[in-house]
Amino acid sequence: MESNLQAEQKYNKWIIILSVVIPIVVAVLFGVKIPNVEPLTFLPPIYATTNAITALVLVLGFWAITNGKRKLHEKLMKLAIMLSIAFLAMYVAYHMTSDSTKYGGEGPIKYVYYIILLLHIVLSIVVIPFVLITYVRAITNNIERHKKIARITFPLWLFVAVSGVVVFIMISPYYT
Repeated sequence: MESNLQAEQKYNKWIIILSVVIPIVVAVLFGVKIPNVEPLTFLPPIYATTNAITALVLVLGFWAITNGKRKLHEKLMKLAIMLSIAFLAMYVAYHMTSDSTKYGGEGPIKYVYYIILLLHIVLSIVVIPFVLITYVRAITNNIERHKKIARITFPLWLFVAVSGVVVFIMISPYYT
């Protein structure tokens, strides 16, 4: 019978591929503009709300597992992954049809905005392999290793979700 570790290792190639390909594809698509298409300017508040819901689902998932509700935790984590994928699809669609919005704030708040934005972008890339590894360790029933990495994944993912909302709130007055 296959061990949990062997089952987990079967996914490593996919984790590496997805962790590299997703940010590259997003970066490439970010620079592609679809001609003669109506800008999807209605999407930013929707994908910011999706980020807020993701943050809430992550917190509820943490609550569920700390209260012994393993099946609920599992469902919530799958929902959080789906919400993150939906966010990414909307984010890319918006940027493929609309010009990027420039932040118009001045003074110290401008630096706060760019620091939060930079951390959000960098950590949104960094969190991809953490989410994938954490998920694989759960589905291969390698629970002790899952718990170990989840302690890192949870705060990273939560920060990315919350900082996405903060970035939207800060830039929203400058949408045209």
